[in-house]
Amino acid sequence: MSDQPAPVPNLPRRAPRIRAEIGEAFTEGADHYDAVRPAYPAAAVDFLLGAGGGAPVREAPGTTGPTDPGGSGADVLDVGAGTGILTAQLVERGAHVTALDPSADMLRALAAKLPGVRCVEAPAEATGLAEAAFDVVVCAQAWHWVDPARATAEAARLLRPAGALGLVWNQLDVTVPWVHRLARIMHAGDVHRPEFEPAKGPGFGPWRAHHEHWREPVTPEFLRELAKSRAYYLRAAESTRAKVMANLDWYLYEHLGHAPGERLELPYYTHAWRAVRD
Repeated sequence: MSDQPAPVPNLPRRAPRIRAEIGEAFTEGADHYDAVRPAYPAAAVDFLLGAGGGAPVREAPGTTGPTDPGGSGADVLDVGAGTGILTAQLVERGAHVTALDPSADMLRALAAKLPGVRCVEAPAEATGLAEAAFDVVVCAQAWHWVDPARATAEAARLLRPAGALGLVWNQLDVTVPWVHRLARIMHAGDVHRPEFEPAKGPGFGPWRAHHEHWREPVTPEFLRELAKSRAYYLRAAESTRAKVMANLDWYLYEHLGHAPGERLELPYYTHAWRAVRD
């Protein structure tokens, strides 16, 4: 296998056109999703809350970007909160979090582990929440499934003056050759290039970015379960699911030569953005 980094794919071009269809894949299976999806690096969570600097993205010369902290005591809306992976990390930092998601099953799992968090079943584009009720609006692992113009407008309505919108993705680090092929076998769609900048509507200043590489200890069996949490797998027919698992087994056990139960280090790349309301 070549040691040269493989070309990095970008978020699927079809995502905006099929967001509703794909989103339906996550209306059930919340417990499994919660068991296999990773939490976010501490520095990335701090960045979303305004506690970290972050590199400016195409800012005008001489500007330094926002430095307002959004830490303990902040009112935070977690959009597309899912099972509460990021929600729990926000609560640990003392934030008062409202969890928003269109999936009742995801919110059921969230409420079971975070009973003190208010849960709202609604889409990002029309939350039904009160105007100017939040200091920070965050969205983890889900912005590519929303309408960015409408979701940005809703975030601007919900935020107080100088409030911030923060987005974050954990993605497989496909600059590592074996992970690049793994992502293709899994049909991992939430992958973007390092220079990628998420779309947003008006009402906010420029994005500031934070990124980092890290590794999660896993086993080959865990990677099989991770593949089962992907939208492609969840929506597929049983024959397609069986093909994905067969390809994954061949790749992990035969091609790469891993043994069952062997400890691996799975490389991840986390990229976050933050913009302050005008």
